[in-house]
Amino acid sequence: MTPPARRRAAARAQSAVALGGGHGLHASLQALRRLVADLTVDELAAVVTVADNGGSSGRLRGEFGVLPPGDLRMALAALCGDDAWGDTWARVVQHRFAGDGEMRGHVVGNLLIVALWELLGDHVDALDWMGRLLGASGRVLPMALTPMDITAEVRGADPARPDELSTVRGQVEVATTLGAITSIALDPPEPAACPEAVAAIRASDWVVLGPGSWFSSVIPHLMVPELRSALVETGARVVVVLNLVAEAGETGGFAPEDHLVALWEHAPDLIVHTVLADPRSLPDREGFAAAVASYGARLVVADVAVGDGTPRHDPDKLAEAFRTIVEGD
Repeated sequence: MTPPARRRAAARAQSAVALGGGHGLHASLQALRRLVADLTVDELAAVVTVADNGGSSGRLRGEFGVLPPGDLRMALAALCGDDAWGDTWARVVQHRFAGDGEMRGHVVGNLLIVALWELLGDHVDALDWMGRLLGASGRVLPMALTPMDITAEVRGADPARPDELSTVRGQVEVATTLGAITSIALDPPEPAACPEAVAAIRASDWVVLGPGSWFSSVIPHLMVPELRSALVETGARVVVVLNLVAEAGETGGFAPEDHLVALWEHAPDLIVHTVLADPRSLPDREGFAAAVASYGARLVVADVAVGDGTPRHDPDKLAEAFRTIVEGD
């Protein structure tokens, strides 16, 4: 095995930024945290979607007018270490209350984040404090500083009218819609990006997009003008991690190349360096490779699934794939 010091000297990457939300971003961050541990990557940041309107996050957003904290909390938990401190705090912040009272369904980490926002009055400062408490191996940043909603144009949301276009509003509603999503938009339409998130992207060596809910977690970053400009203008190499399966509701019926088409329809000037895909997600590997090449990107195919039949990325396998991409460039 190559010693960490030599791996670091050989690798071009010094910093990485992962964009997304929910379980997909959680998996990417768990993998990238391993690259921080072995010195392949020096600095790591997450830029997180802030449009959730359901569950504990939606309730706190509605009551206090704050950003929905849930995806931010999950990102922080993913960056916790494997030691007793990190493992304990990751479980604490992810703990969801049971019972039959008003606290049912709330998550400890969501409450801690909102409390820090109220006490400190600054979204980023509060998340940095939370990261220090957890011993997180990176920084977590919201993609914007005001709550927003996702709207989607959907064809055939009403099965009785398969060709009719309608508008669906809200992240939960978009994620579970019937019919085919043709485009998404944000409300407000041009939210101000988090300045620290923009700076992190512009200063990074690698940017990771996906995996995750394509229209409600990944593509929204491309709809924030300052973030999209940063992604287009950065000198970083952009890696797109393909989902293992099409997601019922958002991308039902999508072929692998349809995910790429959706990205470029929303940001046609985005330059992608690498597309990472699991071989089991590619029914037509040769055709997909040609599609990737037509966009000027390279395809890396690697076993990154947990292997138990569920469509989940394995953080250790994903880390090894990221390491191969970073060190092999």
